[in-house]
Amino acid sequence: MFVQAIGNSHPGRKVVRPRYLLSLFTALAFAFAIHPSKAQAQVTDDLEVNIPFQFHAGNAKLPAGEYRIHMLDSSDLTIMEISSADGSASALFQVMEAEAKTTPNKDELIFNKYGNRYFLADVFEVGSSTGSQVLESKYEKRVSTQAKEAQEHVPARRGTQQGK
Repeated sequence: MFVQAIGNSHPGRKVVRPRYLLSLFTALAFAFAIHPSKAQAQVTDDLEVNIPFQFHAGNAKLPAGEYRIHMLDSSDLTIMEISSADGSASALFQVMEAEAKTTPNKDELIFNKYGNRYFLADVFEVGSSTGSQVLESKYEKRVSTQAKEAQEHVPARRGTQQGK
């Protein structure tokens, strides 16, 4: 009666009845439930790696050495951090989900190599076909047009959770 009275007080306006809202809500909930969500890849553990050459990660140039790599924040799966074991060097860089050609049988970092320059390109964990692809920096894009690309795979190992 109250809903009808409101409908009568505004001629020309349609009244949205509660049962229609319930139907709309149910349809939206169903649509979201069946819509395939795209899970973002995430390095679930810290990875430790000995990188035997100078390299670029994002916009930073880093020396050869022992490094730890991890997601910067578990709520933002688009930023990773790589830092040297002694704390003397670190870099933040953007990543997006990557699909491995084959499921890796070990944790590894993959570098693009142009001439004598190395650029961190991908991070994969053992047993997962999805990983993180590093977004190309402007410098890598420029260098890639001047030299032929090769790839270098560097094995990594699970890190301890110290310092977190």
